[in-house]
Amino acid sequence: MTDKLELNMNAYLPLRDVVFHTLREAILKGELRPGERLMELQLASRLGVSRTPIREAIRMLELEGLAVTVPRKGAMVAKMTEKDMEDVLQIRKCLDELAVSLACDKMTSQRLEMISEARKQFEESTRSGDVKLIAQADVEFHDTIYSAADNPKLMTMLNNLREQMYRYRVEYLKDESLYPGLIAEHQKIYDGLLNKNKEVVVKVTGEHIMNQEMVVKNIIREQE
Repeated sequence: MTDKLELNMNAYLPLRDVVFHTLREAILKGELRPGERLMELQLASRLGVSRTPIREAIRMLELEGLAVTVPRKGAMVAKMTEKDMEDVLQIRKCLDELAVSLACDKMTSQRLEMISEARKQFEESTRSGDVKLIAQADVEFHDTIYSAADNPKLMTMLNNLREQMYRYRVEYLKDESLYPGLIAEHQKIYDGLLNKNKEVVVKVTGEHIMNQEMVVKNIIREQE
């Protein structure tokens, strides 16, 4: 257990959510390594809380794919695998392509302006050096497009998938050399929506996700 692990208190959140965000950030930063056991008693002692919020937080981490429970061993930080990443991105590719297709049909000037602003915010975030901020700006860009699709059930599915994607998104965004390409891809997606060119925007969206898959595959292989 790393000595750097400290509870990130927030007076407006339930304790289980505070513990969840603390452990989540520790995993994403690499302070809790893949395969490391998440022992309730030890974590409770380190963070100065009871075992109940630790147990609840671990369940939340499992929903995001950041933790797994192994019979007779208990909970541990999940390892990133190519199969898991491929499974998630296959689904995301299909749903994203559907979302941009629907967004093309339902695009309004107000929604287009919101997407443009989200695109600019992402570009600005890449100059911050803060991977967490960049990841959030990337999420906001895609969420704005999902919202423009105007399909609440699709949005719910994408929101669930987003949580499982977050770990891979963070790993992907740690490489600053990728930022110019990402900015260009976001611009192409925006231009396709602006011109309501469904064929182009679906194609570019698919390529955007496949590029991410190739990079993350290499990261996973290097870590094995």
